[in-house]
Amino acid sequence: MTARAICWAPIWHEDRQAQGMEHLVLREGAADSVLLAYDEDGWPFRLSYKLRWDNEWGLHDAELTVVDETGARQLTLRSDGRGHWRDGNDQVLPKLDGCFDIDIWPTPFTNTFPIRRADLAIGERRAFTMAYVIAPALTVQPATQAYTRLDERRYLFESIDSDFRAELPVDEDGIVLDYHGLFRRLA
Repeated sequence: MTARAICWAPIWHEDRQAQGMEHLVLREGAADSVLLAYDEDGWPFRLSYKLRWDNEWGLHDAELTVVDETGARQLTLRSDGRGHWRDGNDQVLPKLDGCFDIDIWPTPFTNTFPIRRADLAIGERRAFTMAYVIAPALTVQPATQAYTRLDERRYLFESIDSDFRAELPVDEDGIVLDYHGLFRRLA
């Protein structure tokens, strides 16, 4: 994969449609992103994150920072690639045992990890337990999600913990183009 920049507009907040933007710089095995958005109560925040992974799209490092009106918060996660996690102080995070991928709210980029790592056949559905990080609070918890490959460049995402579903069109690198009602890729 050649280095490239990708931008999305967050469109989930009804009163602030397309106010904000994520700017992601993607390189082989690494992503560096800044997202400006509004939380569910309409308060602005900035999320920056850096992710590093191996050749099979197995995540190894995640460094996240949120800045909002209350100050700055940081979260560091390290994975051994076998479903075991530690925080930035090298403390074991047993509640994340069995999580192989990360899903960060609010970005569509992290949907790429199970899409690229699993290499599903068309029609195949698979469930994944994710380390689900929620910004701006930067909380992390396990969450079960399923992906079904609908065709060459389209997947069905399902949250097993809720009734949320979305079709995800992806580009040639398996990166989400648009996420209906949540994000729109900017040209």
